[in-house]
Amino acid sequence: MKRGKKYSENAKLVTKGNQYDVPEAVALVKKTATAKFDETVEVHVRLGVDGRHADQQVRGAVVLPHGTGKTVKVLVFAKGPKVDEALAAGADYIGDDETVNKITKENWFDFDVVVATPDMMGAVGRLGRVLGPKGLMPNPKAGTVTMDVTKAIADIKAGKIEYRLDKANIIHCPVGKASFTVEQLADNFNALLGAIIKAKPAAAKGTYLRSVTLASTMGPGVKVNPVKIG
Repeated sequence: MKRGKKYSENAKLVTKGNQYDVPEAVALVKKTATAKFDETVEVHVRLGVDGRHADQQVRGAVVLPHGTGKTVKVLVFAKGPKVDEALAAGADYIGDDETVNKITKENWFDFDVVVATPDMMGAVGRLGRVLGPKGLMPNPKAGTVTMDVTKAIADIKAGKIEYRLDKANIIHCPVGKASFTVEQLADNFNALLGAIIKAKPAAAKGTYLRSVTLASTMGPGVKVNPVKIG
């Protein structure tokens, strides 16, 4: 894959094979985020688990202390008094049967997170095929299937993110923007990694944190020393 000149220059600032402490890694990612927009800083964590087995799945949610730096649009599937509660809490959209059709037939995805009350999961279940692959399906583990829509929305707007394994047993998550301070990004990073470590399945054997990499949207990956985490 051919990389641009700017990327190549920034990549030279990262010592190959080196594993950095968290503050060093964060500072380096900020330094190499030289695009004309405020790049997102992401963490990529390769875990020593096999997600094909139900007892080795790693999934959950955590509220980042300094948020993600992104305005999050929340779609809430609810009915009755819960609709007013969701709107009062700051929901951007209320979902019903019409919304289900809009998503399936018109490919409407102007939202970032979906919350549903348990009594609406029958309708939301019909969206499994389209929401599932995008990681948007509400899930009780992530706190997005709940009767307490006020808390769910407040947490999401405050910077709650969901983490889950992909097919290669890697978790990819945003931890803020390049414009954040080193301290803010380090705090968010530590909150996320703390949650992932806490979620270690009992069935996981051997090294749990195989590799941890920090990178901005357009910048090179910076490896973090997993031994110095947690």
